[in-house]
Amino acid sequence: MAASDFTVPINQRWLEDFVPGAVYEFGHAEVNEDEIIDFARRFDPQPMHTDKQAATQGPFAGLIASGWHTAGLMMRLFVDHFLPGHASLASPGIDELRWTRPVRPGDVLRLRVTVLEANRSRSRPDRGMLRTSIEVLNQHGETVMTLKPMNLLRCRAPVMEAGA
Repeated sequence: MAASDFTVPINQRWLEDFVPGAVYEFGHAEVNEDEIIDFARRFDPQPMHTDKQAATQGPFAGLIASGWHTAGLMMRLFVDHFLPGHASLASPGIDELRWTRPVRPGDVLRLRVTVLEANRSRSRPDRGMLRTSIEVLNQHGETVMTLKPMNLLRCRAPVMEAGA
């Protein structure tokens, strides 16, 4: 499925619109050398991320993006194409974050998001937990990062009481 295959547009999505088992692919984020170096100088100053020449002698034989830079690009694509801002409340965390392949200058990333669960809260029925599995893919279809985020989302409709 593509983001356009959602039954409603992003600005009208609520917890009820996320169907377990549904898979969506979307987004394109091109990674460039200057951004890799700028990000790494600020947040992950290791030579494999900051020094093109030194990186050629390192374990990846060239400059690679910080995993945290890749995570930031993933988050931008997730917010822009999948997560409804009006319904998003917070995230209690991420499980199983893995960087599986280096991201290099010139790579173009996209997301594959699988809905694992979308459950209304029993104690706060105006919201619920959305659990997804995300694969960040490069232009060759290779997985470069995986994670399982949790997001608290508002529900569209209130729970109807029995007999109401």
